[in-house]
Amino acid sequence: MKLQLLMATALLSMTVAGYAGAAEKTAQQQKMTVCNQQAGEKSLKGGDRKSFMSSCLKKDSKADGMTPQQLKMKTCNSQAGEKMLKGDARKTFMSSCLKKS
Repeated sequence: MKLQLLMATALLSMTVAGYAGAAEKTAQQQKMTVCNQQAGEKSLKGGDRKSFMSSCLKKDSKADGMTPQQLKMKTCNSQAGEKMLKGDARKTFMSSCLKKS
């Protein structure tokens, strides 16, 4: 009985820790998201997309001076601009976009 309870507690702890870690993107994951979005905006396919992604991901994230949060803000801002959102609609969109992991 105690062993089952201990096992259940350990499993629950690992699950919660896994969700907490999955919610935060690393700088590289954020960079991948931004590069992917830029490639999509340029409608790149096949070899062109592969070349673009390679060069985009090789750029030193410290060199562009943007933190992952700043990259996320730039991405969300770009999406809001594409959707031509203004006022409260833009505010609501930006809030939900920035909360996404």
